[in-house]
Amino acid sequence: MAKLKSTKKYYFSVEGETEQWYLKWLQDKINETQETIFKVSIDCPVQKNPLKRAKSIVVTGKTEIYHISDYESDEPIHVKEFRETMDNMKKAKELGKQITYKFGYTNLTFDLWIVLHKVDCNGQFAHRRQYIVPINRAFNENFESMNEYKHEDNFKRILNQLTLVDVIDAVNRAKFIMQCNKENGYVLQMYKGYKYYKENPSLAIWEVIEKILKDCDLI
Repeated sequence: MAKLKSTKKYYFSVEGETEQWYLKWLQDKINETQETIFKVSIDCPVQKNPLKRAKSIVVTGKTEIYHISDYESDEPIHVKEFRETMDNMKKAKELGKQITYKFGYTNLTFDLWIVLHKVDCNGQFAHRRQYIVPINRAFNENFESMNEYKHEDNFKRILNQLTLVDVIDAVNRAKFIMQCNKENGYVLQMYKGYKYYKENPSLAIWEVIEKILKDCDLI
């Protein structure tokens, strides 16, 4: 009789449905593979405010929560929103719940992370809508807009093209981007204890994905 695998739980807050659909896909993909040493449970409600998420969650003991957020542009409104997110992550640590918030940002958008599952995406973009070009190239699609690509049926069709090998490839491509940023002399910004690059492409979401895969002995 096969030994039952124990389950490791991971907590997130995400800012959109595509992020939530991706994480649930990842959960299912890991749980269906024979090679994993753990089952995983990914708790990932759509909640833009990390402080609200931390206040509502019931946990016992030390808990890490990962917030998935976009650095959409250098425009003042987007910079303000980005910093408010980090402000709220900092406040969440001070609730007395033993919660530590970690930051899985993407610059410009989460769609960069999706593209990296299939192809390199090392060039800078002026606007987030430009990601439609590498998305179509990576997945052999002809979406006319980001909204079309993000429609639930279309996005989940994209996910169905992916494997855990693609996830590992995305982690490696993301690491390469961040290494290039360092070698190019870009300044790693610090705010409220969180680090990020203002330049795109850059991202930190790969860190938690790599951690999950390592925990499950899949890399």
